[in-house]
Amino acid sequence: MKQLKYQQMPGFNSLLMVALFFFALLLSGCNDSSTEASSDEGELYISLTDAEGDFSSYTVDVTAISLLKADGTVVETLPLTTRVDFAQYVEMSEFLSAVTIPTGLYVKGTLTLDYRNADIWVEDSSGVPVQVRPENVQDESGNLIGSMDLSVRLEDHNTLLIVPGLPSHLTLDFDLAASHQTDFTSGEPVVSVKPVLVADIDLQRNKPHRVRGPLQSVDLADSSYQIFLRPFHHKVSNHNSGRFGELTINTTDETIFQIDGEMYKGERGLQMLALKERFTATIAIGDLKFNPRQFKAREVYAGSSVPGSVHDVVKGSVIARDGDLLTVRGATLVRANGAVDFNREIVVTIGPDTKVRKQLSVDRQDISAISIGARVTIFGELTPSITTIRALDATQGLVHLKLSTIRGTVADNSRGLVMDLHAIDRRRVAQFDFAGTGGSAKLDADPSHYELETVTLDITQFGLNELVAARGFATPFGSAPADFEAQTVVSLSSRPAVIVVDWQPASATAISQMDSSGIVLSLEGVGRFHHVSQGGSRINLVELERAPTLLPGEAGLSHYVIKQHDSYHLFLDFDEFIAELRSKLADGATVKRVVAPGMYSSSKTSLTARRINIVLE
Repeated sequence: MKQLKYQQMPGFNSLLMVALFFFALLLSGCNDSSTEASSDEGELYISLTDAEGDFSSYTVDVTAISLLKADGTVVETLPLTTRVDFAQYVEMSEFLSAVTIPTGLYVKGTLTLDYRNADIWVEDSSGVPVQVRPENVQDESGNLIGSMDLSVRLEDHNTLLIVPGLPSHLTLDFDLAASHQTDFTSGEPVVSVKPVLVADIDLQRNKPHRVRGPLQSVDLADSSYQIFLRPFHHKVSNHNSGRFGELTINTTDETIFQIDGEMYKGERGLQMLALKERFTATIAIGDLKFNPRQFKAREVYAGSSVPGSVHDVVKGSVIARDGDLLTVRGATLVRANGAVDFNREIVVTIGPDTKVRKQLSVDRQDISAISIGARVTIFGELTPSITTIRALDATQGLVHLKLSTIRGTVADNSRGLVMDLHAIDRRRVAQFDFAGTGGSAKLDADPSHYELETVTLDITQFGLNELVAARGFATPFGSAPADFEAQTVVSLSSRPAVIVVDWQPASATAISQMDSSGIVLSLEGVGRFHHVSQGGSRINLVELERAPTLLPGEAGLSHYVIKQHDSYHLFLDFDEFIAELRSKLADGATVKRVVAPGMYSSSKTSLTARRINIVLE
């Protein structure tokens, strides 16, 4: 088999959300490079992302990304080993590389992960992050994982054909939730990995994209600037600056700039960027546009406003505030020297001199804007701590408030919109202490009656108990109600869902009823898992009035699995599945676990399954 490596070419970017994106594009107008690909080559743009899961951090080394051509040629596309926390890439995608590769038909993609220095944290039953010991990360046979290849065939509607001048976009989704099973039976988490990598060609996903790298040049006349790509947390420097390729970033009059902590908009921001030295650290967040093809920035960060360039930086969610002390959970710490690690919690000290900025706004804020549930990036100095919880001094630093996403069900729609809050930025609401959010203790935010300020938004379309998500900012600390300033509200009722229930110990009565119409689960004796997850929100099935029912999916498109010990039985016919399950239970088998993805109906507490997996003992 032939194996080839191709050099990096100036290029452009993609997404940062739930998959691994390959942009096979021969860009005209995306950059100013004088280097041209030959007629038997095309440019490939690669981004990484991930589907949502219950991991607070899932950091591994990506050592290779290879593509297999139909003629047997293997093309390697990753210039350097890249450390990636997949748990952070659910709502965005990060542009990884721009390479020039041969034209032709590609039939397989492979992502190689190295787990030897993995840093994995999973949520316990209370939603608190718990670190997984390296020896507890295993393959499906219980073996310690060193390196693992995740492969996917590129066939039928997912064919990847590289042709000069013809754009192609391949998404490879490393689905954390579907790829892992976590067992807390021994008292500490054991993670079993059976990787699921899904291919999907989708040229225009409505997801923000992030690009990172040192500044190359600024073109004021063209309202653009150029960077050398340095993805994720690769050190921003002039050393090997072009290894990952190059990218032209276009700006508009609406682009918001944050440069060394100061805010600018439009042309003024680009003028200030032009004053920065070459190789100044930059990050852009924006959209992939077509006709003409270009990356258009909504936000640009430069200089000391980029994590890992000057200050120590903490990124996470504010779960509590006591005066000028913030508790940040799920905290990623980016040191000034570029080192990155995950912490369960970090305590941050703020003060009257702390600068506060809001995403997509040039307005100055004060520290009252930092309230419970805020998603923050905080710049300061790491300080010594006498406890195991690390501390950051941001009294002379900066707090950047990012848009938060809250999820829950509609509790009241008669006078505005009130939610029964389930999660804030995918963290369960039980983790948050809302003390101090109100004008008085009696007015503190109540997560079961969380009041949204919707201003001009049309909320008449949302019915009681409907699952919804809102995006915006928590109201200033000490000012509730309202509790949340919503910029958008969307329904989640049509999103795919998954029901996961386990029984501790395995139960002979876990199924209270089953026939050709469906399976009714009993929730007596359930263990850690007894939820339906949908659109990033988790619903506790035990708290519902009716027991959950699993309905068969469309014939020919759904399948059903019974796992007992080391044997798997796959069924395409639901009646045959029910007959075999009834027989095994009659022979003394007990139900350990049920996993069923599909479409959920909250009004009926039922899920129409595209797959049902039942584990028996």
